[in-house]
Amino acid sequence: MRVRRTLPPTAAPLGFSDLWNGVKGFLAGTPYNEKLRDEVREYFGVKHVFFTSSGKASLYVILMAMRSLRPERTEVLIPAYTCFSVPSAIVRAGLAVALCDIDASSLDLDLVELDLTLNEKTLCVIPNHLFGIPSKMDDIAEMCSQKNIFVLEDAAQAMGGKSGNRYLGTIGDAGFFSLGRGKAVTCGSGGIIVTDSDSLAASIQNQYDRIGCPAKGRVIRDFARTALMTFFIRPCLYWIPAAMPFLKLGQTFFDAHFPVERFSSMQAGLCVTWRERLEKAIATRKEQAACLSREIKACGQPGQSGPVSYLRLPVIVKNREEKKRICAASARMGLGITHMYPSPANEIPQIAHRFAGLSFPRARLVADRLISMPLHAFVNAKDREKMVRLVVPALKEHRPDMIPSRGVLPAGCEGAAAGARK
Repeated sequence: MRVRRTLPPTAAPLGFSDLWNGVKGFLAGTPYNEKLRDEVREYFGVKHVFFTSSGKASLYVILMAMRSLRPERTEVLIPAYTCFSVPSAIVRAGLAVALCDIDASSLDLDLVELDLTLNEKTLCVIPNHLFGIPSKMDDIAEMCSQKNIFVLEDAAQAMGGKSGNRYLGTIGDAGFFSLGRGKAVTCGSGGIIVTDSDSLAASIQNQYDRIGCPAKGRVIRDFARTALMTFFIRPCLYWIPAAMPFLKLGQTFFDAHFPVERFSSMQAGLCVTWRERLEKAIATRKEQAACLSREIKACGQPGQSGPVSYLRLPVIVKNREEKKRICAASARMGLGITHMYPSPANEIPQIAHRFAGLSFPRARLVADRLISMPLHAFVNAKDREKMVRLVVPALKEHRPDMIPSRGVLPAGCEGAAAGARK
């Protein structure tokens, strides 16, 4: 165990005043939940808001509601590169996972392949605004509306982000956000469902009425974990949990047996200052992304910056070996650079049988070569300098593979992406 300053890959810090608000919420009960619901409804300009115990619990509730409205449809189509929680919620809802390969330039669904994959069994499509990068929602919504297919936005990593003047998560038939550790804003765990559809909201309410509230013992344990996170998320102490393998920090799992419960009043209390924290975090991450981009350009490499509110900065390096080298060096140096999902969704053991003989080459390419760089408020100028020095050598052969950006194919992916479309 090495004592050193260590950056967490993501961080949405809570203060001691937030913890105190959590205690007050626990003691006061439902008024905190009702106030939070009104605030979220007003902020995002939506008609209906529901809160659950996690982002994947929110996804599960929405899927069950959609399934009850169109029981003849049994498949949910998702990107082949996505969080493993998404297919786990689909399986828990008793639905079949269907996959569409991605566009390696944007990490979004490949629209040509999407159009070919949709069929009469498709209940909904789940675009994911991965890292906060907006999916091409207008194109996806138009394509799905022609076939009476729901669009369910996975905005777990994109709370507060926008596409034009519309908040991500509010563009499709329904959307959900995550309040988990390391998301844009956190209360330890939790999920938010938003929709403007009255019929879908009525079905969601029917499902919501069936789930219970967490036991007080669980709420107290959740508060204790959140308080510990608040303490140990700071770089001067994060080396302690980072050195404990049994905590499995940063690991991705498929688990179809997760709890589905309502949001506790303690969690609502922890969210009293959510708007200020969210807007501050967005501004900080945009500034950090712009700084990293400038510093990468200063090394003779083309960085990218723009209006995207990245949760972490995704970078595609030249090969799998460079990815491993960077992640290993980052762990030694405490820089918080990590991989994302370890494989395409078709290789998840629990659902791999559905995709025997199929391949998703662009999702495989991204799984092999994508790293993410932290952008939270604990990152300082020296950290950025070290990260740039570590990453730039992996970008120097040929034209560098760089930050995925809408409409710009990272160099080096051209041949793989073109070949995959043939």
